[in-house]
Amino acid sequence: MFKIRVFRAIEDLESCQLFATGHANVLRDYGITKVTSSKNDWFFNPNVLVVTVEETESNKVVGGERIHIVNKDFLLPIEEAVSVVEHRIFDLVKTYTEKGITGELCGLWNAKDIAGRGVSLLLTKIGVALAHMLNMDSIFVLCAPYTVSMCQSAGFEIETSIGNNGTFIYPKLDLIATSLVIKDLGVLLHAENQIREQIFNFIAYPINVITEIGQRGETQITYNIQIPKF
Repeated sequence: MFKIRVFRAIEDLESCQLFATGHANVLRDYGITKVTSSKNDWFFNPNVLVVTVEETESNKVVGGERIHIVNKDFLLPIEEAVSVVEHRIFDLVKTYTEKGITGELCGLWNAKDIAGRGVSLLLTKIGVALAHMLNMDSIFVLCAPYTVSMCQSAGFEIETSIGNNGTFIYPKLDLIATSLVIKDLGVLLHAENQIREQIFNFIAYPINVITEIGQRGETQITYNIQIPKF
């Protein structure tokens, strides 16, 4: 059994370190050592919300994600990553910032021993729900090829105005990343119907117990995704 909780990065540096270590270990397993979302300056960013998946009995962190709300003192991870090959990312984020509150869903990971339990999709849905609860108007994500369709199912659209129709060589020469964005967090027009319903259910019931079904069967998860005070 697992539990999901939410906290501001600056209010729990110990948990931030556990998150960062777990994330780095997963990336290392895939031969990736340099990813902007794995840098640890976010520990001290007051506009970062952290989501962790923990084993109920041991409290071991086995997965998570972060939401970065635009902050004039910190670049979004997608800005740091993409600007190496695409300077238009800065103007793009600025455009969305001028329209309302924007930010990024990033650093999504789960340990290999819980792979196949549906945690990645669950975190994606919770991330979108949290963005809505934070009164955000839009949110970016930078995806590996195997997660693009998962993000699209939750309402993200490929942002084709940058890169090669939204794709970039990142974080290694043999890997491709895709930039996506949700522009309508209030309605999620492009989300699959069932997933849209589940996202708004998280918003309506931020404390609950659910059973997630993955390739490895059913997993019971308790969650508390109430937004801490900013």
